[in-house]
Amino acid sequence: MTGPSQILILVADDGAENRALAKATLEDEGYRVILANDGEQAVAAFSAHSPDCVLLDIRMPVLDGVAACRQIRALPGGADVPTVFVTALRDVDTFDRAQMAGADDFLTKPYRPTELVGRVEAALRLRRLAAERSELFAQVKQQRDDLQRLQLQKEQLAAFVVHDLKNPVCAIQLLAEMVLRDPAVTDRGRRSASQIQDETRALMRMITNLLDISKADEGRLAPQRTVVDVSVLIGEVLELFRARAEDAEVTLQAQLSPTTAYADLDLLRRILENLVDNAIRHAPEGSAVRVEAASAGDATLLRVADSGAGIPVDKRSQVFERFFQAGSNPESARTNRGLGLAFCKLATEAQGGTIWIEDAAPGAAFCLRIPRGA
Repeated sequence: MTGPSQILILVADDGAENRALAKATLEDEGYRVILANDGEQAVAAFSAHSPDCVLLDIRMPVLDGVAACRQIRALPGGADVPTVFVTALRDVDTFDRAQMAGADDFLTKPYRPTELVGRVEAALRLRRLAAERSELFAQVKQQRDDLQRLQLQKEQLAAFVVHDLKNPVCAIQLLAEMVLRDPAVTDRGRRSASQIQDETRALMRMITNLLDISKADEGRLAPQRTVVDVSVLIGEVLELFRARAEDAEVTLQAQLSPTTAYADLDLLRRILENLVDNAIRHAPEGSAVRVEAASAGDATLLRVADSGAGIPVDKRSQVFERFFQAGSNPESARTNRGLGLAFCKLATEAQGGTIWIEDAAPGAAFCLRIPRGA
């Protein structure tokens, strides 16, 4: 079997940093690497060196990656060499162009070094399989390509849904605010407008949760971390939900010690909003939702607890999965009917924190540990 040191890889990218990263990553694994700055250089390098694998950026000057791939495929030996497109363009049209040009795989930037190595190794293995089992290879590759295309279509659909829903939801929020400011509106009208505001806020949280989960799936959820006054933030979140809690006949209580967290203010705010909203939904009438914050060494501990049905120990990790339902009885089971808790887990971990569930005796307590410093 051919070892990495005997395998030559051609990397074509017009970005010097991208070339340097790919070269260092692959050479650390023992591969030999040659570089090209554009598509024409890539074709010339392939003719001169006959590499065993080709990495092509799609957007390059002179000759782009798609055109370069077609020319390489037409060269002697070019049809049998695994070719991986590496691009910042993540859409179905780009994927289809790459496949039509003869790509073996499709990797989007920014990528992790381990992901690049894994894709190169997979492309080399698939080509070896092709030589041995051409029919089986074709089936496996087709299935892999279909799955990748389906994933891209799903991401595009999510992006379209998020974009198209934001405008009407914002319009509904604005109209509700106008109603609340109108002195001629009756008390009943104000209560209805206030309820509309609460529901549109919940819908906007669902939309932004969906967007951030999609970003996390693509490795693009990048928190902008600053020092956050946790007590002030919790006070703002509880004030936002006070009317909603009164309608549900639930009391909001806070037990706060002066503390800070090194976190993304927007992400931490939405984590708390999701958790408080979840607690109010499951808290029995006449009970309280308790929010606590305290320092613990180099971290801040946050706790949002209710007195509801609680969550069985064997279900607690699953609660953070998307659309997980903890039981068949919707009236008594704790459920994650949307993406709120999945977002909380992804957003907490993206900031270097952890999230878990404890007994609240009775009820459930969602606990967060967020670093206090960089």
